[in-house]
Amino acid sequence: MSSKIDRRGLLIGTGAALFAPAIAFGAPQTPSNLPETSRHNMSAFAMQRWEDHFDNVDRVTLVADTGARALHYWAAGGGDYRLYPTSVPMSEELTRRGYSEIVRKREGPDWRPTASMKERDPWLPDYMPPGPGNPLGTHAMYLDWPAYLIHGTHDTRKIGRRSSSGCIGLYNEKIAELFAITPVGAQVRLI
Repeated sequence: MSSKIDRRGLLIGTGAALFAPAIAFGAPQTPSNLPETSRHNMSAFAMQRWEDHFDNVDRVTLVADTGARALHYWAAGGGDYRLYPTSVPMSEELTRRGYSEIVRKREGPDWRPTASMKERDPWLPDYMPPGPGNPLGTHAMYLDWPAYLIHGTHDTRKIGRRSSSGCIGLYNEKIAELFAITPVGAQVRLI
């Protein structure tokens, strides 16, 4: 028997290797049947309709979907719709749901961890000025619930994961975009 590989054998073998995973797994890979390690950083990006959450869209409207790990934006009148991937609270205990609004905005936010954050992680600093190490990223929008924000993050690994202490986090470039088009008084719902 010859150990020489001809071109046809190489092509057939390569093709089989490429299609073997599809044949082995059979079903298309959806969020529900992906291996657990793949689902941790995945957003379902389930479509939302503002009509399902608010009576009208007479002002900027945001829906933060913690299950899909996505934030939905509608301009006043509903003519502009945008979708952003997010990080969400790391546990149900830290997840707050309901209606809120943007009450304050800050570019270059500083940060002080809450007492419960310090209890969970005593190594946290008492204060962090604006800058690359700040967990609020480059921009923050404060909700009317104390210590709940929509903010950026310098740690891009957090987006698409359950990784926050209650806030909704976006990539810095996306929070900068959202910050520019979202006024104080925007209506918000976390689901």
